[in-house]
Amino acid sequence: MNYWLFKSEPGAWSWDDQVKKGVEHWDGVRNYQAANNMKAMRTGDRGFFYHSVDEKRIVGVVEVVKEYYPDPSDKSGRFGMVDVKALHPVKTPVTLAEIKADPALADFALVRQSRLSVVPVSPAQWTLISKMAGVKP
Repeated sequence: MNYWLFKSEPGAWSWDDQVKKGVEHWDGVRNYQAANNMKAMRTGDRGFFYHSVDEKRIVGVVEVVKEYYPDPSDKSGRFGMVDVKALHPVKTPVTLAEIKADPALADFALVRQSRLSVVPVSPAQWTLISKMAGVKP
């Protein structure tokens, strides 16, 4: 299993929206590196749901339920999407400031490549952040 972080502006698509919908496609990604991350996803992979903009915190956990397929909103045909399912909220949201303050997370892609909307999370980072969030890794 691989681990990921999905960033969303809560005003556009929030954790509450994801929970209400249950399973929804993760579309609109127009960055090649983020798209390549999505191409690497497999059914059953887990991801953190991260609210960007003003909140800047991890608020939930999702699971990839459908692998990469074409995004019909992309007229160029170059980009795709995956489907994710809301699993559960975190008990304690983990802020970007807390992540940046932990030396063990200095190499985390969220810190190094802050503008990417979909980034990989190593198993060690997943375990550490899950503990910070009060959820089972």
